[in-house]
Amino acid sequence: MKYLLYCIAFISLNVFAQDKYLTKTGTVAFEASVPSFEEVKATNHSVTAILNAENGEFAALVLVKGFRFKNALMEEHFNENYAESDTYPKATFKGRIDAFNFPDIKQNTALTISGELSFHGKSKTLNKVPIVISKVNDILEISGAFKAYASDFDIEIPKIVSNKIAETIDVVFNFKLTKK
Repeated sequence: MKYLLYCIAFISLNVFAQDKYLTKTGTVAFEASVPSFEEVKATNHSVTAILNAENGEFAALVLVKGFRFKNALMEEHFNENYAESDTYPKATFKGRIDAFNFPDIKQNTALTISGELSFHGKSKTLNKVPIVISKVNDILEISGAFKAYASDFDIEIPKIVSNKIAETIDVVFNFKLTKK
């Protein structure tokens, strides 16, 4: 009888288990530079992301204080004056890869992703962001880019520096996820 119960439990766990892919070392970078002025660019190499390989649901979590700039003073201003990272410590994305079908993923498969980006206490819907997915052994690599606007997240750029910081922010991301 115990053997039968163990078999049923094992089979039910396999039936209900979802294939998930995870990373804690994803990369998100942004740039809001203006020509002829100091580069406004930062990168975060400790982004957590998870993908449900059965349905294409995707989520990412970025700790805002994890963004690194070339200039320490710029990093301080970003955290204190713009991102207000003590008040809003994280940014998140929750969405779904459009037309996702795991068996169809090969090298450099072009798809799109749609979902909600939350940053600085505000949320913005992103639709059909182009991404590239590659599957090699048990690693899925997802990369892409999109544009965001400081005004979408109620980030005010003071007039004194408004000509040195772009209103349009280029965001790039790259995740190498392994099967969980």
